[in-house]
Amino acid sequence: MANIVSASRRTDIPAFHSEWFMHRLREGFVEVKNPYNPDQVSKISLLPDEVLAIVFWSKHPAPLIEHLANIEKMGHRFYFQFTLNDYPQVLEPNLPPLPDRVAGFIDLSDRIGPRRVVWRYDPVIISNRTDTNYHRRAFENLCHTLGPHTRRVVVSLIDFYNKTRQNLRPLEKKGYVFDTDAADRPETDELLCDLADMARGDSLEIFTCAQKRDYSDMGISPGRCVDGELIESLWGISGPWKKDPSQRKHCRCTHSRDIGAYNTCRHACPYCYAR
Repeated sequence: MANIVSASRRTDIPAFHSEWFMHRLREGFVEVKNPYNPDQVSKISLLPDEVLAIVFWSKHPAPLIEHLANIEKMGHRFYFQFTLNDYPQVLEPNLPPLPDRVAGFIDLSDRIGPRRVVWRYDPVIISNRTDTNYHRRAFENLCHTLGPHTRRVVVSLIDFYNKTRQNLRPLEKKGYVFDTDAADRPETDELLCDLADMARGDSLEIFTCAQKRDYSDMGISPGRCVDGELIESLWGISGPWKKDPSQRKHCRCTHSRDIGAYNTCRHACPYCYAR
């Protein structure tokens, strides 16, 4: 049975594991440990006839770009979820400078087309140093720059998991104050309405990711990052597309097989659930 391959929610494969990934493509399979039961190992086919599409997740896919032509020659279909924020360095400590990442986004779009590069402005972190006006300015600037090079943007408010709170505590000791109740504040609703208006102004569809609340009344539709309907529209592959039961309750993603491993991403973003 053919699968969608997620590469990966658990780590940045394009940034740090591109050579490993290409080796696995040539071998035609990958073995993946269950992150909650390491003794359980699944063998997942990477043969082109058994992969409907690959969804890459990355903040810095430059190391993989030189391989994209070969991946397509192998017969693989793929698109990118490209996270690009404009945060202070302490929140994204090991990323290249913003201009380099923007240039990488545009280069990727030029190579594979804007419909196959989904911009993630994610997560939205409200703090005393990244308040709602900070996000308005950052999003508007990025929207104008990236708008011609993509067709959709994904936004979501940060989830304060226990490990996320622990990872953010060193920043709190340095003066950061994170608003853990931002989702319930009217000023956050106002921000999201403004982001939706900005996105539409630059001809972008805007979606949320795995949010409990439906923001459709603000102009932001609930989205699917692994999106069977997008795959169908790009390559004419018919469903049915089933919701992935292994994801969070409010995640609407289409069923896929993830081939990454937690704690193997060197971006070291303190807010990231995969650390």
